Amino acid sequence: MKTEKTLILIKHDGIQRNLIGEIIGRYERVGLKLVGAKMVVPTGELVEKHYTVDPEWRRKTGEKTIKNYKEKGKTPPSEDPYVITGLVLERLKKYFITGPVVAMVWQGAHAVQVARKITGGTEPFSAADIGTIRGDFSLDSYLLSDKDERVLRNLVHASTSPEEAEKEIALWFKPEEVIKYKLAQDEILYKPELEGFLE
Repeated sequence: MKTEKTLILIKHDGIQRNLIGEIIGRYERVGLKLVGAKMVVPTGELVEKHYTVDPEWRRKTGEKTIKNYKEKGKTPPSEDPYVITGLVLERLKKYFITGPVVAMVWQGAHAVQVARKITGGTEPFSAADIGTIRGDFSLDSYLLSDKDERVLRNLVHASTSPEEAEKEIALWFKPEEVIKYKLAQDEILYKPELEGFLE
């Protein structure tokens, strides 16, 4: 558990708004350890591999999108979830290749779920609580992004499960780019007994 890892991407809307340090600080302050970091401009191929690392992503995302349209009283662009996610993937590729992202690997106990809590819900407007990255720094909504026929600008990607994180990290990082090292805080966070602090 102490060495669980998660992938975080600061998307280029976060970079353009000078939020890199603020975002990194949120994960750092909770006690996660940064073990890999780089700035890259992703290719369309990498973006597609990233979003389809879960073989069920296209079906699940398409079904969710169709449901959201209907709940809002709107007609979805298609009743076929794969057609819907085809459109979503094209928008994601267009969005990601227009600028750099900061790709990071964070490590620590419950890293995936802790990072998700800090990041906030996917839609900043209605699903991200104040105090989260998305809730504090974005006001975008599906309503706006659908109207403009673009992806949601929600600043950050965070892996949704340890299994997904493992696959995503392998896409973005070579094994030697993820560094094993000790931090002084590791003892405070993980040592069974805290002792030896008095002089």
